[in-house]
Amino acid sequence: MTAHDDARFRDQVNAGPGGAMTDEVGVITGDLTLTTVTRPDGLADIHIAYTGAEETYTLTGSPAPIPQDGLHALHERALARIREGGAAQAPQ
Repeated sequence: MTAHDDARFRDQVNAGPGGAMTDEVGVITGDLTLTTVTRPDGLADIHIAYTGAEETYTLTGSPAPIPQDGLHALHERALARIREGGAAQAPQ
């Protein structure tokens, strides 16, 4: 599943060893869905969920600044970190 528009990106990702760190429940692992959404203040909210689940969690470090190369670049960097694992956090 992939959903993209100018203000929101969503992709499935398999977390690497050590998973992704969330503010609410700590580390989560396995098949996850990452959603990155623009905020009006120039930051982006980055949320993560177990794929197929309704409950979402905040990726630690979110909200994150949107870099000059845009929201898609931030989303791709977050995906790469989660694939690496190691209690991945939002890119800063």
